Amino acid sequence: MSKEAKFCPGCGYPVVLRFLHTILKDKKLDKKTALGLDIGCSLLAWDALPINTFQTHHGRVVPTMVGLNRAKPELLSIALVGDGGAYAIGLQSLLWAAMRNDPILVVVVNNTVYAMTGGQMAPTTMVGQKTDTSPAGSDQPAVLGPEMIRGLSPKAYLARAAVNDIKQLNEYLNKAIDTCQSSNFALVEVLSFCPTNWRTKGAETNERVEEMKRVFKVGEF
Repeated sequence: MSKEAKFCPGCGYPVVLRFLHTILKDKKLDKKTALGLDIGCSLLAWDALPINTFQTHHGRVVPTMVGLNRAKPELLSIALVGDGGAYAIGLQSLLWAAMRNDPILVVVVNNTVYAMTGGQMAPTTMVGQKTDTSPAGSDQPAVLGPEMIRGLSPKAYLARAAVNDIKQLNEYLNKAIDTCQSSNFALVEVLSFCPTNWRTKGAETNERVEEMKRVFKVGEF
């Protein structure tokens, strides 16, 4: 990280960013990459890494990075987005990018809530989970992004990892970047900590991620 992180204490975003940057440096792509940030917690990554970074409108980071890829195909285009930006307001753009097999990497950080705005119910909120807007517990099934996209894009690399398994996270991000370098679409969803909105402390936060894994199966799809 090039500057002090602006994320809440215990947030999983810095874990994702640190490994992403390390991989880019190892592959000598850090000067040949553009990182687009959605509105939401992802925008706090602004200027956090010493790579080309810019902010987009909410839910528009995927088409923005598709446009950049077409204008500058020599660059690796990465979209960093939360579960709301990916699977709610940004879902249409995400699905079409996958169907077209646009060679961009989408990193979806899934913490099961709209974290930036206070912890409201999100597309990935689990059944029974209590949030500010589902105080009795959600009665809607969570959106499963990689599983939904799988049938749309046969050549895409799709995977789900978690911030409490850094070996797997590192492996999947590496494979996703290699896929984009081979001119194919890639998406890695990352199950992430959000102790501020979950109102959890210490081991409780990690236990919540393990609970998430029972709904959001980690692995390659």
